[in-house]
Amino acid sequence: MIKKILVTGANRGLGLGLVKKFLRNNEKVICTTRNISKSKELILCKEKYNDNLEICELDLLDKDSPNILSNFLGDETIDLFINNAGVIGHSAQHFKSVSSNNWLDVLKVNLIAPLLITQSIIKNIEKSSERKIYFISSKVGSIEDNKSGGMYIYRSSKTALNQVVKSLSIDLKPLGISVISLHPGWVRTEMGGPNALISVEESVNGMVDVISNTSIINSGQFINYDGTRLPW
Repeated sequence: MIKKILVTGANRGLGLGLVKKFLRNNEKVICTTRNISKSKELILCKEKYNDNLEICELDLLDKDSPNILSNFLGDETIDLFINNAGVIGHSAQHFKSVSSNNWLDVLKVNLIAPLLITQSIIKNIEKSSERKIYFISSKVGSIEDNKSGGMYIYRSSKTALNQVVKSLSIDLKPLGISVISLHPGWVRTEMGGPNALISVEESVNGMVDVISNTSIINSGQFINYDGTRLPW
């Protein structure tokens, strides 16, 4: 049974949906957001669930974010860590329009920060008997699945993230820690847009089912929210 869950990027969309789902299941949740005062729905969750929710203010573009989070957690045991925080980047991502500054910011949030944070809190995860880490990736990061081109910035950040997941699954296996890459589907969020195929609730319910039904046996896999395997 999961006892304590850490979710990054929980102020809206999938992160907020995951937090609400776990709280309704009476799980204890620690989550992060860039600005607590502007995270109105998280504040309402805190008022409703009180002791079952802790909120850490964390900006992944801050180079000290790994230390900020590890200091916030202290010696707390983390049973399940969901690296959810991510950005899609500027709309200009087609050939001849890409700029390095925007690309670097996306890589910092989607790729570099998740690994550095994982390194900084690995002792908290080692203390658990569950020892599960999930990275919210995207099918657009699949090289084999890319049939339309474009989206250079976002695609490359998720492709690289999948490589990080694969390496972590190998390096952390001796510690009994499973590391899995999850595709949430094309979801109707601020990032996914109003024309996306599924709701936040449908995506979250699917991902939670995947989390419940995967273990160290599945470590190093790329899995869709409906439980099917995806090509790298």
